[in-house]
Amino acid sequence: MAWIELNLDTTNEGLDWVCTLLANAIAAEDLHIYESSDRSQKWTFTIQMYLLEDAQIHQRIDAIVDLLKPLHRTGMTDEPQIFMVEQRPTKEESFPNLANPLIRRIGDRFVVLDADSSYQASNPQEIVLRLQNSLAFGSGLHPATILSLRLLERHVKPSLYALDLGSGSGILSVALAKLGAKAIAIDNDPVAVAATQDALRRNHVTDRVTAMLASLGSASQLGHWMGGDSVAVPAIAPDQKFDLIVANIFARVHISLADEFYKTLRSTPNHEGILITAGYTSDRLEDVTNAMVAAGFSLGDREQIDEWIGLSFRKPCTNF
Repeated sequence: MAWIELNLDTTNEGLDWVCTLLANAIAAEDLHIYESSDRSQKWTFTIQMYLLEDAQIHQRIDAIVDLLKPLHRTGMTDEPQIFMVEQRPTKEESFPNLANPLIRRIGDRFVVLDADSSYQASNPQEIVLRLQNSLAFGSGLHPATILSLRLLERHVKPSLYALDLGSGSGILSVALAKLGAKAIAIDNDPVAVAATQDALRRNHVTDRVTAMLASLGSASQLGHWMGGDSVAVPAIAPDQKFDLIVANIFARVHISLADEFYKTLRSTPNHEGILITAGYTSDRLEDVTNAMVAAGFSLGDREQIDEWIGLSFRKPCTNF
């Protein structure tokens, strides 16, 4: 039995996107991710994909290469290398030096796991998040995801009604639910919506979060995140019904939506609307902050990992 190995290197930013694009093309056990051994290069992770050789193998390879072209074009990955191997290695064989590749702790409470991990929470304060496709699929390896989770842990309270804009893998939606909020999760990519729905089912929170193909206001006019073909999606009106918004998206989208974020959040005499932003680096910090302040927000707290930034903003309490 022969296997085809597709091997490519990727950046921190590209890692989650690779796995999101491949969610319906590669089974979890056929996708191996580990840290690159050569830190002198721009790449931080190596991804190995395994395909059983059969009559459709060339079509499958071509389809995967086509899916990844936008990432290579934008410098997030190198070109896939293709090899034939006699057998598919296990994940343990692929990265034997990792102490436990299935567990990642984020903040004070979150424990992010592969969907098949046998890990059991060691104390009642832990919040376990289980996701498909190993640790890389929106799991917290990307700095922007870590920053978002840290800020959610700080700001989410039970009974809040939240919006996860650009839900991707669904990890932030699951976190919202397990922190006690109810939420709407929206994305303009059908693959991402399917991944979010899968994450909600795996974590038994479908009663607290609704995932749908949609955008917020004018975001539906901004096109696909990677410049690919856009699909028409419904727009959620900015009608002051959410207590909290989390958006792990590109800086340009944050800036374009600043006014609509403000209009979408509700505030009362006892509650400030909270906006959590991530997905951009320090070179866009001033642009994002200025846009939010101009829209009426006040700056909240900040988290940072290397060049990646996470900020919260507050819509002041109303007096009536």
